[in-house]
Amino acid sequence: MAPDAAQAAQPSAPVPAPAPIREKVRVRFRKGGDLRLVSHHDLMRTFERMLRRASLPFRSTEGFHPKPRFVFALSLSLGIVGCEEVVELELAEAIPPDEIHARLAATTVPGLDILSVRRVESRKAPQVRRVTYRVPLPPGREAGLAERVAALLASSACPIERTRPEAKQIDLRPYIDQIRLLPGALDMDLWVKPSGMARPDEILGLLGLQDVIEAGAVIERTRLQLEDETTTPGSVHVPVPVPVPDSESGTGTGTGTCTGRE
Repeated sequence: MAPDAAQAAQPSAPVPAPAPIREKVRVRFRKGGDLRLVSHHDLMRTFERMLRRASLPFRSTEGFHPKPRFVFALSLSLGIVGCEEVVELELAEAIPPDEIHARLAATTVPGLDILSVRRVESRKAPQVRRVTYRVPLPPGREAGLAERVAALLASSACPIERTRPEAKQIDLRPYIDQIRLLPGALDMDLWVKPSGMARPDEILGLLGLQDVIEAGAVIERTRLQLEDETTTPGSVHVPVPVPVPDSESGTGTGTGTCTGRE
């Protein structure tokens, strides 16, 4: 029997469009040389230009002024060298990490080195757990420093007064994990928490070493330990996604002392 004319006229069901590809990669990079004097916003623009020159199929934000979708784990204060910084990119195509690494390395600028690229499955922004800073010490400044470090770590509280962006008192002790005295340098492991973090210059002030920075010593952020890269609970290793709390912004100043455990 011939099909009914009304049935023949019915349109076929639309074929659903394939889901867009959403590939996420984590890039570790070093920011040093003269580039350490470039602001975080200028670094973001530098990465945007690199992505376009590398012809990577990045995903963009919506709106009138679309921008590439990328997130830095933790912004870096002006003048500090970043030895192992993290930015995560969203791509619209699946590209081997080695190829992404090669394309970015070919378009990078002096002072910015691409260290590694790997895929990540999490859709969350990178979460920093801990950071490590290293400060070079001039000869003669290590005298009595081990005792001051031990006293600071034994303290129950380290209140300081921050004057910018607004005057307030905070306790730095919950943000301090470990401080290690090395030959010619000082390492600081600092926790990153939703409430903020301590700045390296504030720790140096507590140790009587503020003049080291004023004399031109260059601080390095040697490590960012991410939450999803932590292997064991409580292990030492670091970035909170931007926006960064004022404790990391490098805009505030503060002085204070530590008090001993009761």
